[in-house]
Amino acid sequence: MVIDSDVKFSELALFRDRVEAGKALAELLGSYRGRDALVVGIPRGGVVVAAEVARLLDAELDVIVARKLGAPGQQELAIGAVTADGGRFLNEDVIKLLSVSEPYLRAVTDVQMAEARRREEWLQRLRPAAPVAGRTVILVDDGLATGATMRAAARSLRQRQPARLVAAVPMGSREACASLRADVDEVVCPHQPEHFGAIGLYYHHFEPVEDDQVRELLEAARAAGIGH
Repeated sequence: MVIDSDVKFSELALFRDRVEAGKALAELLGSYRGRDALVVGIPRGGVVVAAEVARLLDAELDVIVARKLGAPGQQELAIGAVTADGGRFLNEDVIKLLSVSEPYLRAVTDVQMAEARRREEWLQRLRPAAPVAGRTVILVDDGLATGATMRAAARSLRQRQPARLVAAVPMGSREACASLRADVDEVVCPHQPEHFGAIGLYYHHFEPVEDDQVRELLEAARAAGIGH
């Protein structure tokens, strides 16, 4: 998406911040309140949204680590994603379009897989993973651009046999939302602009989320006994 230089940031933004986005999603997910749902955020930004969804639905909060595979020279453009358990999703169309080599693909996969496992080990020291089998699982991120990270996370969760898998994002590209339906039972995405830009453009405040903030959100949810 090409943004006209005269368009003000505030005119594009849909939400003040990730907490407000979580409130909006929770309203749309109200039917899952009181149904032992598990809300799973994708670190780092998605966990802030997920924490608010979990709080308002009185649901348990957990995280799943998925790492984007950046394109050569365009690290913000996802050619795929990996999860800490070894899962990988590849955007074959983008890989073909950019003529991404197999050696590059192997190298970037190794790097991001190692980082995903490092983060997963860190999170496991904070809390045991929540049970997934037989439950409604709501997978949350702060936006959906290519959909690669969400699809990798969804496929990983599907292997753990949830009763229902819901993907929930405040906004996303129409193409990504459509393709995601192949991996989940329901997609909740209230804003799907015809021309989708970078996720940060749809927030007034889109500061980086650090590991300490993720830890604090998980600890706060656990201390509050949310979902138990």
